[in-house]
This record gives sequence, C-alpha cells and structure tokens, in this order.
Amino acid sequence: MSSPTEGHHLIGGRDGAAPGDRGLTRPAIQAMLEARSIAVVGASPREDSFGNRVLTELYRSASAPEIHLVNPKYGHLAGLPCLPSLDSIPDPVDLVLCCVGDAALEEQIGLAATRGDRSAVVYGSAVDTDGSLRERLATTAREAGMAVCGGGCMGFVNQVKGLRAIGYLEPYPLPVGPIALVTHSGSAFSALLRADRRLGWTVAVSSGQELVTTTASYMDYALELEETRVVALLLETLRSPTSLRASLARAASAGVPVVALTVGSSPGGRAMVAAHSGALAGDDAAWEALFDAHGVIRVKDLNEMADTLELFCAGRRVATRGADKAGLGIATVHDSGAERALVADVAEAVGVRFAAIADTTRDHLTGILDPGLEPGNPLDVWGTGAATRELFAASLLAMAQDDAVQAVALCIDLVPELDGDTAYPEALLDTWSATEKPVCLLTNLPSALDRSAARRLRDAGIPVLEGTRTGLLALRHLVDLPDLFARPAAVNPTLDPARQQRWAERLRNGPLSGAEGLALLADYGIAAPAYAPVTSRDAAVAAAESIGWPVVLKTNDPDIAHKSDVGGVVLDLGTADEIARAYEDLAGRLGPGALVMAMADAGTELALGVIRDPLLGPVVVIGAGGVLVEILADRAVGLPPLDSAAARRLLGRLTVQRVLDGYRGAPAADLDAVVGALKSVSNLALELGEVIEALDINPLRCGPSGAVALDALVVARG
Repeated sequence: MSSPTEGHHLIGGRDGAAPGDRGLTRPAIQAMLEARSIAVVGASPREDSFGNRVLTELYRSASAPEIHLVNPKYGHLAGLPCLPSLDSIPDPVDLVLCCVGDAALEEQIGLAATRGDRSAVVYGSAVDTDGSLRERLATTAREAGMAVCGGGCMGFVNQVKGLRAIGYLEPYPLPVGPIALVTHSGSAFSALLRADRRLGWTVAVSSGQELVTTTASYMDYALELEETRVVALLLETLRSPTSLRASLARAASAGVPVVALTVGSSPGGRAMVAAHSGALAGDDAAWEALFDAHGVIRVKDLNEMADTLELFCAGRRVATRGADKAGLGIATVHDSGAERALVADVAEAVGVRFAAIADTTRDHLTGILDPGLEPGNPLDVWGTGAATRELFAASLLAMAQDDAVQAVALCIDLVPELDGDTAYPEALLDTWSATEKPVCLLTNLPSALDRSAARRLRDAGIPVLEGTRTGLLALRHLVDLPDLFARPAAVNPTLDPARQQRWAERLRNGPLSGAEGLALLADYGIAAPAYAPVTSRDAAVAAAESIGWPVVLKTNDPDIAHKSDVGGVVLDLGTADEIARAYEDLAGRLGPGALVMAMADAGTELALGVIRDPLLGPVVVIGAGGVLVEILADRAVGLPPLDSAAARRLLGRLTVQRVLDGYRGAPAADLDAVVGALKSVSNLALELGEVIEALDINPLRCGPSGAVALDALVVARG
C-alpha cells in the first residue's frame, strides 16, 4: 500500500537506535489509546482526502469521543465548526491526529506540546531535506511527555474501548477478540484486519517508525486488558530492547503467548568481525536469541502467523502431563491416502509429532472403519463413501478421546461440494461440541477452499487452517505452548568482579595471543589440552617432550586470527626432529612465537563463541565446528544468562547433537561438559560483553571424557 502511512523510513536498527519511549508515562499512553477528546488537524470535506478518511473512521468509534476539527481553509465542515488552529481549542486534548504533510508536522507537534496535549498520531513519513525532522519531533514530544504513534503509520484501533484512529477505511465493525497486534508495517496492518479469518482484536496498532512510543509500551498496555490472550508482533527492527525484553517476560509470566514475525535484518546486524562466530550466527542471530530467551513463538510469514493466530484465537489449549511427553502429539484424519502421506511428510519436515495412539483407540477405530482400512495416526478414513458424517465424526472423536492426542485436525480439501453435501463440516461440528480438546480443519489447497463452509465452521469457533505447512506449524506452536510457559527464568550467576576487571584491562591493551586466549577460557572454567608458549626451536622440542608425544604446533602471533588459513597449524608431530623442522618453517614464515599443544582425543567438533549485537549486547553462539563452521547451517544462539536448561535447549536445536549422542556405535560425548562450556561462555559474555566484539572457540572438541578448547580467538572492541 503506497502512502505516507507505510513505515518504510525507519530509525533504529542499522541506522542507529531510536530513543524510544524512555520516561514516557503510562497515563500518556492510556490517554492516546483511550482518548476521550481528539483534535483532527487537517480535517477535510473532500471524500478522497486523508483528513476525510480519518474523520470517517473516527466517527465510527463506539466510545463517541469529543472531536475538534482543525483546518484554516474551512469555517464549518459537515455542519460542525472547523477551527483555524490547535490554539483555538480552549483546553488540552487527549489526542491530536496529524492529517498534514511533513512540512507542517513540526509546527503542529510543537503547538500540541506547548498546549499540553497528551498524545498524537503522526501518519506522515516525517521526511525533510537534512533528515533531522524525526529526531526534532521526537525530542519535542518526549520533553512534553507526549505519547506518539508513528510516524509513517496507519494509526490504531482499540476494540475494547471503542476507538478508531486510523488513516484508511478498514472493515466496520471489526471483531472484538483476544489478539493484541503491533506491527511496523501498515500494509500488514490492513491485511490482517481485512483477512477472511476468525481473528478478533483487543488493540491493533500500526506503530511505524516509533519515534516516541515503542512496541513495548503498546504491549504493556494490551497486557493490562483482561481481554488480551494473545500478542502478535510484526517487527522490522528493534527499538528500546530493554523495555521490550521486560514486556516479553511479562507476557510469559502471565501465560499470554507472543507470536512474532520479523522481516529484514536482525535488530543490530551481524558482528562484522574476524571471528567465525559472526558468520556462524548470521544476520538473524539477535532475533532468534531474544525470542528463545522469552519463549516467543516465531513465524516465518503472514500465512503462518494467520494460521497460528486463528488456532490460538479459538481459546482451546493442549493438556499437559508433567515431564512425561513420550508419545504425545497431534492426530489427523484424512479422506485421501496420498494427502495423508503428504501431511506425514511435511509434519516430519517441520517437527510435528503424531501421537502414539493406544491399542484401545486402534480397536475402536477398527470397529468404525470400512473393511481394508488400517487404524493408525495419521488416519485415512475414506472407504465406500457411505455415512460420511457419522464415520468422520466417530473417527475424529475417537482420536480426541485418546490421552496421547493433544489436538485433532480434519485434513481435507474443503472444496465447494457441487451436490450440496455438507458431511465434512457437520462431522467437525459434531466433534467440536463433543470434546474440549483443540479441534480444527486443515486444508491443503487454500485456493480451493469453500469460503461459505469455512465461514460456518469459523462462526462456530472452529479454526480453519489454510495450508499444509503453515497449518501444521500452527499446530506445533499450540503443542509447544505448555513447555514455553513452564520455562523458569534463567537465574543470573554469581560473577567475579576481580576476574572481570583483570581481563577487561588486558583486552584494552591489544589483541590476545593464542596462549592468552586459552588462559582466558581456563579462567572461566573451559579446559584445553596441555600447552606451552615457546619462542625458539629448542624450547619447542623441550615443551613437546614435557607434554608428551604426539603434539600440535601453532603460531602464537596475536595478529593472526585464523591460523589454519596461513598454514599456521602443524598436526601430529611425533619426534624431536619433526617439531624442530616444523618450528623452523613456522618461525620463518609467521614469526618466532608459537604454541606447543598436546593432541586432543578424538571427538565431535563444535564452534562456540560470542558475538556482540549493538542493541541486545552479547549473544552466545554454538554450532557445528572445525572447517565446516561456515559451510553447515547448523547453529543455535541464546542470550545470556544461560542456565543448564537453556544450554540444553540450545544443544537440542543442533543437528550435530545426533553425533554428540553417539552415532552408529560411536561413543557419546559428555553432554554435561558441553553444557558446562556453554554456561562458562555465557558467564564470560556477561562479564566481558562490553569490552569484546567477539569470541571464537573453534573447535571445541567434545568426547566421552569431556570438552576441550583447541583454539581461541578474542576480538576486542575498538
């Protein structure tokens, strides 16, 4: 939607962090979102004008606020007085709607601030020739304690309080429901409000550039509404990260799921440093770490968001059975063997578990199904086509009554039936009324969906999920909810101020050598094979004899970040002559400083490190290590502090964990040692995050006897 209301012109992110709503009072935000007196600056009688659309929507507000029309071009508008200026309104108003061009914004926000008006919506993009208009507007509003929605936004609707302060015509009336939406995109704002889905809103905010009022404040307001049961976020960049983290934690503690879609790059971008950790983490690391830390459900596109929101909107949640999750999962019922196989394939790809149904359920299904059909999950019910409603309803209910089944989906193509048959919707309605478990319809081809049949189901409260992959992902998100809410908040560890000061001072005095990097890790509890720094051939031979053969020889030059790239690592040296020759070659090419290290036991190699996001601070990264670190897309990231549970959660997201667990008869690695290394790196990040740009432990060799660091690179902040 091309308009001055689309939030493409961003502040924050790569262009610098937005000041956000520091010091903004809760009453100012409430005054905006529940405004009882409103000034419309730029009100217009022209039907095609922005000011007229705003008025049309405002007059639809059920709360019937007091409205003041402001435009010097008119004395009256639709029979009502139209004032020449904000100054003509005798008393301050709760909300000023700025339906004016960018050139007039500074004057109007200045007037509002001087008058004591409590909030404003800036629909325009707030662009001027030198690029400073946004900051001037933000400064003026913050100093006056004004809340501001925008710039570059569509405005907001407050369905609970009956207020529509939006700049485009949206469906009227909008359904009231449990979802609080905050989106940086005006187009997505309209798309979600206009979607033919069973979605209902408490508040929906197109926040745009968030010059003053940020996502966190809208979330906090929404979470105070008892009607809010789900929060939906569409974010282009991160503003006021500390406030947002607090809001996400508040939602988690209240049992309110947060569904988030991010677009573009991560909040602060990747660490552009020499360490492998930056490449391993990628541009998306900060978002992933933030959402993992707070149990946020992350979706990849608007279709997945809509399916997830509709499923959550129905209000039914999966039952929990404590720590024992064995055999739990979803159940699906089909009218096609091929589409049953399709759903099974996609479910495996996206990590959806099918319930292991009980023998009693199988026996019951055997008595229901036509001859030749096998009872199982997923279940193909189609046989002779007789008694379709009764057959499908009985099969769905049998699945719902199984203790291992957490949610049931009728997976069919709900196409328009040319003979008028309504058996499928009737069967689903029968099941919905007979169980309290989550029940939904999942269609494989949204373009073939019978909209009238879907509307009938939705009117009864039954979610209709529109797409095999996105529908299954929505079901996975629903099943994951209890685990997300059961996570205890990570406890800050006891840190060591003396250690912190010692290493911070050292890092400010230049790069660390390889030996110093390993000493740093040892100080945080991460072991390395025996090693010794040397500066001569004779010292290298003596060190190798003391450590024990075979050994590794590495350059110890602090200015060489990647030793193997320059031939700076020689493996498996077994005699004095071999290490003497290797040292002379290394010293001749790379300088006299070298490191003699014992050969480590065999094991799985991981990469473990830290990158520093400009907005969120240090982020811990773990993934497949060795030479594959930048080739395999196998990594997980987390925000410190990491306790044992959080560390194990990160490990569980790695494909390489299958190797750590012992693959094809190989001995399993000591996972407790790997978890300990993750926690140690987390502690290092907490203590030294302000002085390091990145830490790279590659590889961390993990075997049955523990986890040892074979190399360490530390990049100090410039």
